[in-house]
Parts: sequence; structure tokens; C-alpha cells
Amino acid sequence: MPFGNRVDRGSKFALTRKSADFYKVIHYKKLIELLKGAKQMNVNKTTCAATDYEFAWKSIDWKKCEREVKKLQERIVKARKEGRHGKVKSLQWTLTHSFSAKAIAVKRVTTNEGKKTPGVDGVLWTTGKAKYEAILDLKRKGYKPQPLRRVFIKKANGKLRPLGIPIMKDRAMQALYLLALEPIAEVTADAHSYGFRKERRCQDAIEQCHTVLSHGYSPKWILEGDIKGCFDHISHEWLLNNIPMDKDILRKWLKCGVIFKGELYKTEEGTMQGGIISPTLANMALDGIQPMLAKKYYRYTRNGKQYSPMVNLVRYADDFIITSAERDVLEKEIKPMLVTFLAERGLELSEEKTLITHIDDGFDFLGFNIRKYNNVLLIKPSKKCVKKFLDSIRYTIESNKSCTQETIIRLLNPKITGWANYYRCGVSSQTFQRVDDQIYRKLWQWAKRRHPKKSKKWVLNRYFHSYKGRTWRFLVVLNKNNKEDVFPLKLAFETKIVRHKKIKSEANPFDIEWKDYFEERGTYKMTLSLKGRKSLLYLWKKQNKTCPLCGERITADIQWNVREKVVDGKSIKYLVHDKCYKQHR
Repeated sequence: MPFGNRVDRGSKFALTRKSADFYKVIHYKKLIELLKGAKQMNVNKTTCAATDYEFAWKSIDWKKCEREVKKLQERIVKARKEGRHGKVKSLQWTLTHSFSAKAIAVKRVTTNEGKKTPGVDGVLWTTGKAKYEAILDLKRKGYKPQPLRRVFIKKANGKLRPLGIPIMKDRAMQALYLLALEPIAEVTADAHSYGFRKERRCQDAIEQCHTVLSHGYSPKWILEGDIKGCFDHISHEWLLNNIPMDKDILRKWLKCGVIFKGELYKTEEGTMQGGIISPTLANMALDGIQPMLAKKYYRYTRNGKQYSPMVNLVRYADDFIITSAERDVLEKEIKPMLVTFLAERGLELSEEKTLITHIDDGFDFLGFNIRKYNNVLLIKPSKKCVKKFLDSIRYTIESNKSCTQETIIRLLNPKITGWANYYRCGVSSQTFQRVDDQIYRKLWQWAKRRHPKKSKKWVLNRYFHSYKGRTWRFLVVLNKNNKEDVFPLKLAFETKIVRHKKIKSEANPFDIEWKDYFEERGTYKMTLSLKGRKSLLYLWKKQNKTCPLCGERITADIQWNVREKVVDGKSIKYLVHDKCYKQHR
């Protein structure tokens, strides 16, 4: 009988029953506490005290966390493809309430570039104790996001772009729910959408442009689309009705408000630009353009002849192009369709940037100029981006007039290497030569200014030398371990032109069916980046393609370096992630 039943009140049996119920409750409470402790121990693989959060954070088995999250994401993809929407929700709930996902979410926001940028509360998670406490604090019940901190950054056209900086806890919650939303976003995404998607990049979009426009029979007209204030104007109502995630959490994020100059402003539209989950939400809002076009414009056969309207979409975030064989189709049919499609989502096309262009006149897309010369398609770095890069180089040199030659080289080399690697997939050799020439001229001015009373020949011998068959190389000779080491300035022209291998349009990194494909693709990209460097390729394979510090794969997309360690008096080289080396040194 239940505790306190009036029929048994006052009897000896009642007292015994009361005591039994009382101790039963205590037993259950202790059992629950023990189970929680065992679960925590299992996750951390440590016997440390619960209060030692610093040690607990360092003891987290990240490999196990990654495996558990990946497995759940694969199950979400499978359930979504089978149309089991209830199962999808259940798996999303499991993922967002798991310790592993919470740990990965906290790790992501404390290791990315924004880890030192606080929100309105000024709080940063810099210690292991704070990070582990953050994991335990990521709970749906009672969660209330704080307003965003408004900041502005300059755009290329001189205008200001508004950004909203969430607090650390809100960033971690967004990263947590993104783990559950991203697999679904990949399943429902447009095949030729390449922005803010895992394993996809700008070069994939450019290669798709080459595939669509390079043939003699390819479409001649291009609609250059740009959405006006995409992140700032997306309809909240549409997002709440169509995004497959926890509606309460999403509503709180959308309505959290913005603080600017000490005043709170309500947010009636748009996503939290600056938040981790915002690009995925914007992508999902724009997904559907390609199926809409494919439904109306498709290949067909009439009287034994095949006809094609040649309508193709290539999209990167809110920048996109649509091709067609006829200008009128773009202007009178497709453009009104886009206007209607975007209006449902609270968006509109930018009249300034939305243009219809002939392929012989060319157009700029993602920093490249795409144009046909005598019916031959050439994809080159755009003039605007070349000018912007050279202005950045000139600014770096002019702002470091008193620095040493070594410092200048260390400042310029990453800029030159990164810029050249981005454009190596295009017809860029001549552009690289012009860029190298302009950099040389600016460095010659820098060198002469430092020694106004010296002759040009003296300046030449001081800063410029012959290296690898080339004269006038800007370099410095360093002494390391009583050995001379040559440290030259990188040349953009030294970057080999390599055509990018485009990702398969239907490939999904969260789908287990594509696991072998992405492993082969990762190996191909790493082998390509190490071409001609047999010793590094040997080390990479010897390490089983993984970092010895974190156990994760070393890929061409993640920054890594060669380090040395002394074992038994011998110097041994190994490859390691830069982030891992900084954390463990």
C-alpha cells in the first residue's frame, strides 16, 4: 500500500510499511547517484573525483566521443532517407542530450578563431575546469539565451556588415544542435550547393561552372544572382515551420534580441549572423531552387530530336549563377520564379548585383573571372581580387618599414601561399607572374628606403640573392645549430597549377555508404599536396595518416607541420596538427 494510507494508519504493519517505503526511496536515490557516477566514469575513463573538473576535461576520450556522435549522425541520415521522421526526432533528442555531443560542442567553440571574442557577459572559457563545467551546464531545461553583442565589419564595397556575437554558452548550444541538424541538411540540400557544407569548397563550385560552360554547345547566358541581406531578412515564421529541429530552442535563438550601445533591440527577422548554426539555417532556407528549376526545365525528345533548355544552378551560400540558352528565359521566366521563391522566405534579390551576362563578356564569381575567348573558356583570378591582394601586401610592407628582413618574409609568406593555393585551380600562371613582379617592386622600394646613402648594387647584394637558378630572390640566410639555412620569400609563380577534382554532387559525408569515397578523396588530396615531397609522404603513411597527439586524421584541409623529438639521443621527425602541438607543448 502507498505511504500514509488512512486504512493502515496507526497499525504496526503500517509502520513497517512506512519504513520499507522510506528506505526503498533512499535506496533508489543512492542507486541513481551510483549509476550517474558510473556513467561519468565510463565517459571519462578515470577515477578522479567529480570536483576535479580540470583533470576530468583532460581525461575525456575524444576518439570515443567522435565515434558516438558520428554513429548517431549516420543513423539520423538513414532514418531521414527512409522517411521515418519520428525516428529522426528521437535520434536528434538522443544526440543533443549525450555527453559526447556536449563535449564536442564545447571543444569546438573553445578551439575556433572566435574563442577569444566574448559576448555581452564578457565570459570566456579558457580553463579545463570552465570547459567541463560548461559541458554539465548544457541543458535544454531552463535554457534561456542572452542577447547578441552587435559589431560591424567592413565589406569589400565599403559598406558595413552587422554581426551578432553570442555568449559562449549560446555558441556551445548552437554547436550542439548543429550536430543534430547538419546530417538532415546534407540530405535535403541542393546537389550543386557548395557553401558552408562539410567537404565542399569554393573550388568545387568553380569546377562545376567549368563543367557547365566549357563546351561548344554550352549555354551562353548567365544570371548572376545575389540576395539582399540574406542573413538579416530570413523570415522567422518560415524557419520555425520548416527547419527540422527543436522549435522551442530555435525560437529562443531567433527572438533573443541584440544589444548595441547599451540598448536592447528586438529581432523580428533574420538569423543570428555570427552564430555557428546560422549558415546552415540560411542554406536550408535557400535549398529548393534547383528542384524548382529541374521540375520545369528538363531535357525532352520531340520528333526524334533531343532538346535541352540548359538551365543549370551553381550556388555558394547566397551567391549563385543560373545558366540558360536564351536571355528571355532568364529575364522573363526564371527571375520572376526566383522572386516568388525568395518572397516566401522573406528575401529579395539585390537589383545592384543581379545581372544577366553573356559568356563572351564574362562574369566574376567567388573571386574568379569566368569568360570565353574565341569559344574557349578561361577561368582566371578576377582583377578586383588581385588588386585587393596586392593592396594587402603593400599595406603589410609599408606598416613594417623598420622590421628585419626575416620578419617581413615571415609576414608575407603565409599570405602569398594561401592566395596562390586558392587560385591554383584556374588559368593563373600569368597572373602569378604579375603579382610576383609587383611584390618585388614594392620590396625593392622597402630595401632602398632603409639605406638611402648606399648604392643600388650594395642594396641588391644585401637583400637579393641567387637561389635555385633564379636571381633577385628576396631571402635571408639564418644560422641554425651552426648551419646556414636559406629562408626565401615565396613566389606565387612557384605554385603549380592543378585542376581541382570536384566532389560528387550526391556525396554525403554523414552517410555511411559514402565512407570509402571520402577516405579515398582525403588520401588523394593529401597525396597531391605532398607531391614531390617523398619524405613527408612516407612519414604520413608511417603514422597511419593520423596525428600522434590527438589520434585524428591529418588531411590537406587542416593545418599541420613537421616537428622533431629526441628519443634515445636520436632526432625523430613526425607530422602533427598545429593546434595539437600548441596545446601540448
